[in-house]
Amino acid sequence: MRRVLLPHHISAEPPPADAPVRGYGGTTMGTSWSARVVQHDTADLLAGLQRHLDDVVAQMSHWEADSDLGRFNRAPAGTWLVLPPAFFQVLAYALDVCRESGGACDPCAGALVNLWGFGPVNRYDEPGFIAPTPEQARAALPAARVRLDPVSRTALQPGGVQLDLSAVAKGYSVDCLARWLEQQGIRDYLVEVGGELRGAGVKPDGQPWWVALEQVTEAEEGDSIDSIVLALHGLAVATSGDYRRYFFNDGRRRPHTIDPRTGAPIENGLASVTVIDASCMACDAWSTALTVLGVDAGMALAEQRGIAARFVVRRAGGLTEHLSSHMRAMLDHA
Repeated sequence: MRRVLLPHHISAEPPPADAPVRGYGGTTMGTSWSARVVQHDTADLLAGLQRHLDDVVAQMSHWEADSDLGRFNRAPAGTWLVLPPAFFQVLAYALDVCRESGGACDPCAGALVNLWGFGPVNRYDEPGFIAPTPEQARAALPAARVRLDPVSRTALQPGGVQLDLSAVAKGYSVDCLARWLEQQGIRDYLVEVGGELRGAGVKPDGQPWWVALEQVTEAEEGDSIDSIVLALHGLAVATSGDYRRYFFNDGRRRPHTIDPRTGAPIENGLASVTVIDASCMACDAWSTALTVLGVDAGMALAEQRGIAARFVVRRAGGLTEHLSSHMRAMLDHA
């Protein structure tokens, strides 16, 4: 059965029925991006969209040695560095989510990500990779905190901190594209980076931008959960899952989602967490944090913070679904 998620408010002002929908796309952050735009003129938006994505990479990529983030990671202990406005904003938000989630999503845990083979070097899918021992993982736990000064827009490198904004930068880039399109006078669009999406307005036929919530790709027959489609009308969506990038070590699944509190990949039975919000950056960060927390603690925090979240859990009998009350409030059986 197909289920439908609807926003609380739907605009009654569709674009003209003969307005064209133009598509743009490219690559960024090791993945693809796309944009569908109801465009009334013939202006080519591709260069502007790609430029904004390239700027996010230049500031926040932990894969590019000469990015602003790369320079911060190499800075000596005790150095205060001036950060570009976007980098500072994203890092500040990531640190807020870290604090509010009890450390479940920590931008200072880059050393752990690298140690487990999910960073730019020592990759888990390359010859010679060896998973760390528990002792090695504990030694890589974040031991110091980055401090921010909002007045001077500076950040303190306490020494050895390796920032990794991969749990928030992709969502920010989606928001960045959406804001830029709106600055161009475009109000009807769907933008996506690596499967994270944000939409506004409607299509020329009056229909919203319908998207399906991401499903667990490796579910066995009989394990599937009824699909959910979402009207992305002033909303964004992101999913964090243990089925995207992982390897097996000593018979245990080792997904790319690392618990910064323990130093190990998660083993809490969660297959995926999907979050819906007006901000894709919030969706990105909170889907990761809730995945690390697990279904019980994650659901409790989602209820406390009013997060629309969908948890998919692996049980002995297959997959089970758990929806926060704010997610259920948007759900209407089609």
